[in-house]
Amino acid sequence: MQNLNEIDELIKLISKLPGLGPRSAKRIVLKMINNREELIKPMAKNLANVYKNISRCKTCGSLKSNLTLCSNCEIHNNKPNKICVVENIADQWSIVSSSIYNGYFHILGGTISSNNQNKADLLIDALVERVKKQKIEEVILATSATIEGQTTAFYIQDSLRDTNTKVSKLAQGLPVGGEIESLDDGTLIYAFKNRQSLGKD
Repeated sequence: MQNLNEIDELIKLISKLPGLGPRSAKRIVLKMINNREELIKPMAKNLANVYKNISRCKTCGSLKSNLTLCSNCEIHNNKPNKICVVENIADQWSIVSSSIYNGYFHILGGTISSNNQNKADLLIDALVERVKKQKIEEVILATSATIEGQTTAFYIQDSLRDTNTKVSKLAQGLPVGGEIESLDDGTLIYAFKNRQSLGKD
């Protein structure tokens, strides 16, 4: 293979994406090069726009346009007064696509024990503030059924102990060790419909 630094760097970057290795990255790069006008040019422009204009909301953790207010934080009269807490954006998108839940989201950006995340990085204080400010009726803990996910859920439950908000978690239709984004719609719907209330001690 020719030693072209630009190509090598692009392959390295693309191979870092989930589910892609060096061989898949090479095929993608060749496809892009063979379709420069249709793929590379508009993709470069779009990536620049995303880098410039899209960021993570500091209040709820969802993605937002820097040109407008966060639609997830914006209060709507026709939206149920509930917040679903998930670990990442992919979890939020999976739940939205299932159409089982209509309400607000709070995206933690990880778990307490994952990737050296600490509690301050996970917007848990922001969640408590949202619950108090918006007088939220229910917080649904939709963290994964891993040790890290359950540890995070217990910590959030404890953080909300002094509020009058109902706290619930997804039912055990969620398999042990399962992650939200990998669940099929049927399992997700079951987990939401049969969610369990977490009582206050």
